[in-house]
Amino acid sequence: MPGLVWAPLTEADLPGLRRLAQACLAEDGGLPLLMQDETLRSRLLAGPGIAARDELGEVVAAAGLVHDPDGGMTALGLVHPSFRRLGIGGQLVRWAREQLDGRPVRIVVEDLTESADDLLRENGMVQTFAETVMRHDLSDIPRVKIPGGVRTIAFGDDTAHDFYTAYVRSFADRPGFPEPTESEWVGFLREDRDFRPDLSRVALTDEGEPVGFVTISDSWIDQVGVVPQWRGRGLGAHLTARSLTAIAAEGADQAWLCVNVDNPAARELYEHLGFTVFGTRARYTEHQHAAVVRVRHP
Repeated sequence: MPGLVWAPLTEADLPGLRRLAQACLAEDGGLPLLMQDETLRSRLLAGPGIAARDELGEVVAAAGLVHDPDGGMTALGLVHPSFRRLGIGGQLVRWAREQLDGRPVRIVVEDLTESADDLLRENGMVQTFAETVMRHDLSDIPRVKIPGGVRTIAFGDDTAHDFYTAYVRSFADRPGFPEPTESEWVGFLREDRDFRPDLSRVALTDEGEPVGFVTISDSWIDQVGVVPQWRGRGLGAHLTARSLTAIAAEGADQAWLCVNVDNPAARELYEHLGFTVFGTRARYTEHQHAAVVRVRHP
């Protein structure tokens, strides 16, 4: 496009990337963590990256590639709302393909729009994962009583196994459930510097059986699960509402969570508790490499 200058991304572009992410999220909604410097560095500055700058030198589009644990690479791209429908998104996809030199292209979109979805599908991409980002303003938190015969306990060395058991039993019936080992899953929780073990809870029956859990990271309700036999009794609503109260007590003015797009029952519950939709995030891969995943990723 005339008037734009393309050049590799550098650390000096971080303020411009922050403004670009803010503009995209203000227009599209999506994952608010995208505005944080740590996220921008890890997604756009940790590997090959490119940016388009306007006549004032402002970053109006950017893309970066980062390595995945399996040896592949995933791209993230952003286009300023004022510069969309000009072919820039397609240019970013072509740039990623050129960098990968025949290897499968994977793309993550943290501020998904209908036009972005259309663009990626037109370029041979298939959506393999999507979830709705939801926000609660904590101004009116419902009180939901805990079901009878259940108590909740915080995360700790003595309850880590119960948390893991509740996690597996809650999500084993979900398509594509990866079932990590206990050490992997617990390790992931502990490696998250924002994990709040004191606010996270596991629900145990009077007999000590884990039947539900919730984990909290900063102001995020990261995972909520209830085993099939205990669904429909209000346990998930209690764990969520209790978490909102705990997050508000820490001084936060809003709370967040994500829910898979193919889980309308959970979304309906969260909306009933006062959450509103803030946007959608998704992952794509090239058609011949697609394997649909519908499980909440870390």
